[in-house]
Amino acid sequence: MLNENIKAIRKSKGLSQQELAVKVNVVRQTISKWEQGLSVPDSDMLLSISEALETPVSTLLGETVIETEADSLKAISEKLEVINLQLAQRKTTKRKMIHWLLILLCAIIVIVFAILWTIESPYLGWDYSDPETAVLGVAFHSLEWLFVRAAPIVLIGAIIGIFLTRKKE
Repeated sequence: MLNENIKAIRKSKGLSQQELAVKVNVVRQTISKWEQGLSVPDSDMLLSISEALETPVSTLLGETVIETEADSLKAISEKLEVINLQLAQRKTTKRKMIHWLLILLCAIIVIVFAILWTIESPYLGWDYSDPETAVLGVAFHSLEWLFVRAAPIVLIGAIIGIFLTRKKE
């Protein structure tokens, strides 16, 4: 909500991200992060943005409150805290999803290796004088060759990813 409001009001005032950044004394990338919802400005910065865009803070936060109490630093801080908690929850959810996908990838690689070990390359005993089995044998051999060489690298990368995305307490 805040990110969309900052962007919409900035555009309606005809300002670029760089121009707004100069007015509030930050770099353009900071404005971009606010507008993408990757971070939120603190309460003092929110007041600076409000002044630069000539817009009440309550409007930036998505409210149409007439009372001056809504502009108090305490109310702004509480709203920013809620936004920060929502951003943290999204980040945690994304990290957990990536963590479990990497675990699934490791399990799939191990299962495929086990299957390949168990079937012991059946294409080696095929009759290559028959064109259909020859093509199938070559295709199966190519896929197995590629998997055996690429899977260990992917497995190591996935294991490293699992450790990097584990829950930090």
